Formats: sequence, structure tokens, C-alpha cells
Amino acid sequence: MTAAIDVSRFGKVAVLMGGLSAERQVSLNSGNAVLKALTSQGVDAHGVDVGKDVLQVLAQGNFDRVFIVLHGRGGEDGTMQGALEILGLPYTGSGVMASAIAMNKLKTKQLWSAQSLPTPPYRVLSAKNIDGVADDLGLPLIVKPSHEGSSIGITKVTSKDQLQAAWQAAEKYDREVIAEAWIEGAEYTASILGDRALPLIRLETPHEIYDYDAKYQANTTQYHCPCGLDDDVEVELQSLALEAFGAVGASGWGRVDFFMDQSGKPWLIEVNTVPGMTDHSLVPMAAKVAGISFEELVLSILQQTVA
Repeated sequence: MTAAIDVSRFGKVAVLMGGLSAERQVSLNSGNAVLKALTSQGVDAHGVDVGKDVLQVLAQGNFDRVFIVLHGRGGEDGTMQGALEILGLPYTGSGVMASAIAMNKLKTKQLWSAQSLPTPPYRVLSAKNIDGVADDLGLPLIVKPSHEGSSIGITKVTSKDQLQAAWQAAEKYDREVIAEAWIEGAEYTASILGDRALPLIRLETPHEIYDYDAKYQANTTQYHCPCGLDDDVEVELQSLALEAFGAVGASGWGRVDFFMDQSGKPWLIEVNTVPGMTDHSLVPMAAKVAGISFEELVLSILQQTVA
């Protein structure tokens, strides 16, 4: 793949990383990995740690295109994509609308439900309904901020008296908080590259949930790729992931997370339009199993910005 791409076509590339969201450190790790991979392939790439002056930096930097590696708000929610549209700079990944929808777990679930795609039952938490949510959804359930990534602010609730504290923990990050029915079963992720779903990864952690610590700090999390499913089942789930990805208007690359319950039914959880991109992250892991090196992966993503 690398030899087939003329990197001179990319011109001067800004790799946006860091930012001001709760996922800043993860974004810096991802951005530096992408920057290293691009420069190793001869791309004229430059790291930009995004601050409040980012638009001025980009406007004055004579960049030809942008590789977005900003996780969370301000980078993954459509605001940066909109600014780049105004500046006339091609960028990686999904556009304004899809980025905004995918960052909002509530809107994503509403779209999926409208299109009869399977996603766990949910409620928007408020002072008026908090006492009845456990009765509606059953226990256990998951409480999460609607607009955060990396499982920030997420809590598994196993009894009614835990709901108030879980709500308050999520509200620290977002005024919109949702409660979602707990799905008992295995957790999977499908990485998307262009119009292709890469091999599925099955996640296994001794933690109650695949939280921030399990993702980025613990050494006990296991990633199974190949995932262990029969080939025909994996193909069906890859097709579902592509449909879920397209349903929110996402494009380019990303990731769809879902559970499979004990009866074998899949339940869609969320779309990530700017997933982690270190050499230990899930998208590069799936790409490697598909025979795509990290360097080939980032070049392929960047290639999508060339008309």
C-alpha cells in the first residue's frame, strides 16, 4: 500500500492533537504516533498542539490538509471540522454533521432506533425520572455522559441507591446524561477503513466495565483478534457495523462498539469518529491482523483527503 501512494501529493500536513478536552493526553499520544508514522514515510507533516489560537496557527501555516487526531470535544464533535471547512482545508475522517451526531450518544441511539438498528433501551436522566429509571430499564444499568469519550464519567449501577451518585458523576462532564440497559455478554469493536470493516476485536477485562483505566492504564485487559467468532457471524457483524457507521453519516475511518448478548444478539453502543491511534490502539490492532501496517494505515486515512 505504501509504495502505491505518492506522498508528495499531500503537501504540508498539520497533525492536530492535544486540545482542551478531557481526552487531551490520549490525543497527544495518538497524535505523536501518527506524526512519527507520517514523517517516516516522507510526508511533510507537522504536529499542532491545539490551543485557542489553532485557527490562526492553521491559517498562517500554509498547510494543504489536516490529519485530525483530536479526541473528544473540540475535535471530534464537528466544531473543528466546521472551522476547517471555512478555512478550506481538507481533513481526515467524518464531516461536520456526522462528527456532531456520533459524539452525542443520545442522538446516535435515536438515529439507530429510528432505522431499526439494535441498541440497548435507554432513558435521559433527570430529577423527575431518576427514581423510576431502574424500574423501566432493570438492573444493572450503565449511566454515562452523552458527549464524552474514552468511557469518561461512566458508572455501572447495580442498585437504585447508586443512581444519584452515578448521575452526579456523569454530570461533571455533561448536562445531558443517559442511562442504558446493561447487556450481559461479550464486548466487540469493529474498525472501519473506507468502505471496509476490519477484523473484529473482542475485549476482555477483569474490570466491571471497559472504563478509562481498562483502556489506557491497566495491563490486565485482553484483546482477541481474531475474535473467535465463526466467519459467517463475523461477516454479519461487520456488515451491521458498516450500516451503523453509515446511519450517522460517518465516513473515512472510525470504530463501532457493540455487545453481543448471551443469546447471540448484537447491541450497538457507540461510534467513534476519531479513535485512538497509538500502536497499541484498537484500529491499528485490527489493521495489523488485516495485513496493514501502522504506517500504511495512516497513509490510507490521509489519502482519503485527496480528491
